[in-house]
Amino acid sequence: MADEKTKRSVDPATLYTLDLAEKAGVETVWDRLAAQKTQCKFGKQGICCRNCFMGPCRVNPGGKGAQVGICGISADAIVARNLLKDVCVGTAAHSDHGREIVKALALAATGKSDVYKIRSPEKLRALAEEYGIERDGRSNEEIAGDLAQLFLAEFGKQDGQLLNVSRAPEEQQKNWAAAEAIPRGIDREVVTSMHLTHIGVDNDPEHLIMASVRTSLADGYGGSMIGTDVSDVLFGKPHPLRSRVNLGVLKADQINILVHGHEPTLSDVIVAAATDPELLAEAEAKGAKGINLAGICCTANEILMRHGVPVAGNFLQQELALMTGAVDVMLIDVQCVFPALTEMQKSVHTKVVSTSPKAKFPGALHIEFHEDDAMKTAKEIIRVAIDNFGNRDPDKVDIPDIQENLVAGFTTEVVSDILGGKYRPSYRPLNDGIATGRIRGVAGVVGCNNPKFKHDEAHVLMVKELIRNDVLVLQTGCSAIACGKAGLLAPEAALKYAGEGIQEICRAVGLPPVLHLGSCVDNTRILTACAELVKEGGIGDSFDKLPAVGAAPEWMSAKAIAIGMYFVGSGISVVIGQSLPVEGSEYIVDLLTSTFDKHFGATWTFEPDPIKAAHAMIDHIDKKRADLGLPGPMYDVPYAPKTGGATPTAQASRGNGAATVSVGSCPGATRIED
Repeated sequence: MADEKTKRSVDPATLYTLDLAEKAGVETVWDRLAAQKTQCKFGKQGICCRNCFMGPCRVNPGGKGAQVGICGISADAIVARNLLKDVCVGTAAHSDHGREIVKALALAATGKSDVYKIRSPEKLRALAEEYGIERDGRSNEEIAGDLAQLFLAEFGKQDGQLLNVSRAPEEQQKNWAAAEAIPRGIDREVVTSMHLTHIGVDNDPEHLIMASVRTSLADGYGGSMIGTDVSDVLFGKPHPLRSRVNLGVLKADQINILVHGHEPTLSDVIVAAATDPELLAEAEAKGAKGINLAGICCTANEILMRHGVPVAGNFLQQELALMTGAVDVMLIDVQCVFPALTEMQKSVHTKVVSTSPKAKFPGALHIEFHEDDAMKTAKEIIRVAIDNFGNRDPDKVDIPDIQENLVAGFTTEVVSDILGGKYRPSYRPLNDGIATGRIRGVAGVVGCNNPKFKHDEAHVLMVKELIRNDVLVLQTGCSAIACGKAGLLAPEAALKYAGEGIQEICRAVGLPPVLHLGSCVDNTRILTACAELVKEGGIGDSFDKLPAVGAAPEWMSAKAIAIGMYFVGSGISVVIGQSLPVEGSEYIVDLLTSTFDKHFGATWTFEPDPIKAAHAMIDHIDKKRADLGLPGPMYDVPYAPKTGGATPTAQASRGNGAATVSVGSCPGATRIED
């Protein structure tokens, strides 16, 4: 079992706690994956349909069995319809997140909240100027009230287009108009698209896929972008700061509270409540030396970026954190939370506390959170942890002494300030670095973990290969946490892993070669940073001309599909580790990986090997440089490692036969035989 266990992760803290789980006979996500045996290939390829109850139907075009569904729908339309549903789910998740934060802004605007305040008035007033809200002679609260109502209207807007569409370069807006993909109201796009998927409505494959682009853009330029902007106003603009990451941030002599999920409206209040003198005194009376707060997943990234709260781990470490025996409360809200946590808590003393009215977890202690009672709720949850501290079994407390330093807190504005200086913020130095070839290009590497892949390996190998080839990497979400644990988010990483060009830039301004931009909602920061590159000029007048590319090497959720779709729709090609569930349709595969280039100037690529994926990304960047007439990289790096030898290959589990697709190519779909 030991050899099998080492195939599951490259992270030593994860392997350590997996060993604890094995010894305790506790099941983890990897055990449950193994229990699934062979997963359904019809589902993986997108050719099963449960849209009505004449079925379910499964079709096998070109193979044995049914060629169309009972209603007569084609495989192409089934695949497109299923993908559109996934995009709707991902868009709804992020947009609902954004809506809750806007509601908190509206509460702050009343001046009646003890916890929600305007902590970044400069960001508030900049947004007011952008949207034409009167500022002169008005209080921050008055401006915030108007801004909140403006943003809330974006969710239910019936006519026109989303305001943030204007943030995209003009060429992208023309592409969207030609494809009828300009997003209107956020909720309208989700509802309309779900209507399209009902039996007897839309069955034109291309029309369904274009609807998925429009819906995803309602996420990227609507719910997610609004959520990021309003979070900066309410909780403060992130700024670069040092912190620590991995399970070693837990403390045996303190009360440990882990926040896990995605919405910062409660977690930010928990940070404030954890320093309350009364609560600290109660903790001391129980024998604890303090209250230690840490995070899992994207809530971790939210409070890391603004407060420097350490990160205990990413998606696949959520169960393993409990196996340390030191977590007194795991606080959960929405998205990416394993239902298995409530079963695992029976093996340790941890109390899992759920807080969202949208997400009930049987077996969890439910303490419902509402913005108008935020501090009271936060203190109640902390007191649950304090009371539970005495229930620890000292013999079960085993925290791996493994953690890494990182620097996080980069945003569109922060990068401009660092590069240009306090009094002349500008992207000019970055554009010049790209134009001269000192920086080859920019890559956004984002997304989740997936137990089908060796935990963290694809993220780390891909990012190391990119920065070795002088590609500046921007990260969010669990991918950023993976690279933080590998030491790639520290300035020192430039000298250890990066090419000469990136080293020169990092030495000059003190940046890490990999920039942590926040949670998965904050992927929109990559869009706004690209918009600044375009505005600064010299490296392309639209997103699709920039030497830039995106990747999600271990993705696993519908949110990742929506994110990838709004990046591709915006003209930024995306490489993903396992293929989208579309391989049952050659037409849809061709549309996404080839024809999309004609519509949006970008395509999807499916490549499970992280090194091959990195090389495809570098080739794409080099092609964009050549198209712009830019010189080649200043310091050309061969694909082979600096130490010589063959190109490294990843040892990750690749899932069920994911397709390998070269940039611009059109693979045939794999067929299923009975």
